[in-house]
This record gives sequence, C-alpha cells and structure tokens, in this order.
Amino acid sequence: MKLFVLLFFFVFASCANDKKELKDNFEPKQKENKEVNKPLNTKPIIPIFPIKVLRTIPHDTLAFTQGLLFYNGYIYESTGQYGHSSLRKINPFNGKIEQIVEIEKVYFAEGIALHNGKLYMLTWRDGFCFIFNIKTFQKEDEIHFLGEGWGLTNYDQNLLVQSDGTNILKILDPSNFNVVNTLVVFADTYPISNLNELENVEGDIWANIWMKDSIAVIDKNTGKVKFFVDVSPLRNYLPKNAYVDVINGIAYNQKTKKIYLTGKFWPFLFEVELIK
Repeated sequence: MKLFVLLFFFVFASCANDKKELKDNFEPKQKENKEVNKPLNTKPIIPIFPIKVLRTIPHDTLAFTQGLLFYNGYIYESTGQYGHSSLRKINPFNGKIEQIVEIEKVYFAEGIALHNGKLYMLTWRDGFCFIFNIKTFQKEDEIHFLGEGWGLTNYDQNLLVQSDGTNILKILDPSNFNVVNTLVVFADTYPISNLNELENVEGDIWANIWMKDSIAVIDKNTGKVKFFVDVSPLRNYLPKNAYVDVINGIAYNQKTKKIYLTGKFWPFLFEVELIK
C-alpha cells in the first residue's frame, strides 16, 4: 500500500511539473507575439503652419494675379486672361501701379520670374515665354516651350523652375527653356497636383495650390512637401460679398524676410510672416 501511495505521488508531481513547464514555455511566447503584432504609429505627420498678417496694401480688383515677385523695393505682378494680361510694377507701401505694359490680347499671361535683370513671363497655352527689360518693360525676346505655363520662379542662380498644373515641376535652362530635370512633388505618399504660382523662399519652393487656401512648401532637391501654410485667414479681410477668385501670388523680400500674398481680383496685397 505504501508503495502504491509513493508511486501515485511521484506520477502526480511529475505531471504537475510538466504542466508548469508547459505553462511557463507557452505564456511568454504568447505575450511576445502580441508585442510583435502590435501596430506601430510610424506614419510621418506633415505640419501645417499659420500666418500673421502684418499689414494690408491696396490691390487692383481687376487684376487677375498670376505671378508675383519682389525686387529692389518693388512688387512685380503679372496678370492674366485674354485681353487683360499685363506686367506691372507696384509700390509696396500704397499699392500704386508705378509702371504697366499691356500684353497682346491673343496671349494669356501666367507666372513671372527674374533672372539676370530680365523678367521672364509665361503664357498659359500659347507656348511662349516673353522676356522683358525690368527697367523699361520693353520686350526683348521670346522663347518657345511645350506644354502649359502656370507658375515660374528661380530654382537657383542659374536655373528656373516651372509648374504646369500637375505635381511635376520642371527645372529649366533660362536660355532656351530646355528641361534639365524634374521634381515629382509628394506629401508623404500623396501626389500634390494643381501647383500654381511659385516662389523661392530661402531655398524652398513655395507653391500655391490652385483652388485651395493652402501653400505647399517643397524641398527643391527631393520634391517632398516639408510643410503646408494655411492662408485661409486672409479671407477674413475681404469685404462682405466681395467678388474674388482663388488665392494666388507669392512674393518674398529677402532683406526683410517678409512675404507678400494676394489673389485673383483681391482688393488687398498682404504683408505676412510665417508662424511656426
């Protein structure tokens, strides 16, 4: 009888130990699998920064603004639409048009850029870039290019960069408008199309997004959107029932670091600063 009891106790203890060992081996593995399968929040977040309006400047409400730049104390603007296109020199303190040249009615003017003392003006679907003397506003040359012209600015001291309404920016040789490279613009994994007026701000390319109250700030080397600028507060300055079109037009004063924004048919130019 004693032998039976001892044998029973040995078998019970052995089974208990096996179960404990099995339990110890199983539970950590189950916990480890849960940790492995746990989703990781690794998706990058693209910041959106607001602006602060420093002052407003009167702006011609008949100006269908296509391009804007700041040079030597003045704002230069190109306006569009067939029969109403123009190149303008504007006093940034009172909005007075100091100089203007009308573009032939058969052309729809678009963005402008300054290179080697010359103003380069795109046309929309007409395939020409007009080159003006910045002092006299005399047209000195024209270059033919393929595709649509939307926005234009300096890529660096030697090259220009152009938008055409897609998410692809073309880097151009100013002497002949040959495409020397392209930038495919993405915000994370999403292509950003409708890139319109362009401006080089401290080495980044700022682009109005057509039909959006937003500016994409693009790394000119990678095409990636670094952040967005929310410009929707500008609409708070509009008179009630004002007849306006989309926000468009970015100019940058390198000396003061101030940014100028406006829109098509808007009653104001805005001097603003970015709030990060």
